Amino acid sequence: MHSLRFTAESSSNGVVERDFTVGDVPGVLWSPASGADRAPLVLLGHGGGAHKRHPAVTGRARLLVTGCGFHVAAIDAPGHGDRPRTAYDEREIAELRRAQAAGEPEGPVVVRYNARLAELAVPEWRAALDALQGLPEIGADGPVGYFGIAMGTAIGVPLVAAEPRITAAVLGLMWPDALVETAKRITVPVEFGMQWDDERIPREAGLALFDAFASKEKTLHANAGKHFDFPRFEADGAARFLARHLGRAVTSPA
Repeated sequence: MHSLRFTAESSSNGVVERDFTVGDVPGVLWSPASGADRAPLVLLGHGGGAHKRHPAVTGRARLLVTGCGFHVAAIDAPGHGDRPRTAYDEREIAELRRAQAAGEPEGPVVVRYNARLAELAVPEWRAALDALQGLPEIGADGPVGYFGIAMGTAIGVPLVAAEPRITAAVLGLMWPDALVETAKRITVPVEFGMQWDDERIPREAGLALFDAFASKEKTLHANAGKHFDFPRFEADGAARFLARHLGRAVTSPA
């Protein structure tokens, strides 16, 4: 079992930010600056080509900490952020860029590549969760949620399906091809986001993935607009959803 090692710490606007490593996987833990009581933990998955400190990740983390009092953790996916790319990563990224330049469907490349990343990342996330739950401010018996869009969903669906400690998940913006059978094993509450006019992921594909979840409580948030028009206010809805299911009140507008 890998232990968690903190490597840096800073604090601003009511949020303590701590860099950590679990084995050779780097991550960030955001926590409330005040209060010693235990609080739920939310795991944040970043998108493709992004990293643990991408502005979208940092913004969601700070919203969940200041608005809900959660602890929030993100780790770099394989080949992302502070983790070096392998020759396989480089080949898949080059193939994606070629398909995009040629106007060919990019879904087959993204689905294949993200499925491989998920095989590597799910055990890393579970090891990170083991280590984070060893912290007294989180604990082994506290509620855990997951929030990941796009590649964060490609990794998040198999993670949520495999990890019984995760009891609510916010997902969206991903092709169903490699995920439908796994999604059928997910029964925890799910909030799912999609873009109605998505030029990358066909509408019927997004609906197929939403339909596959076996959850008795699942909510579809469909917004007008293209893939990269996914609204920032969906983070507010995700905060309310996670607060409701992880047992916290939203203490500031979200």
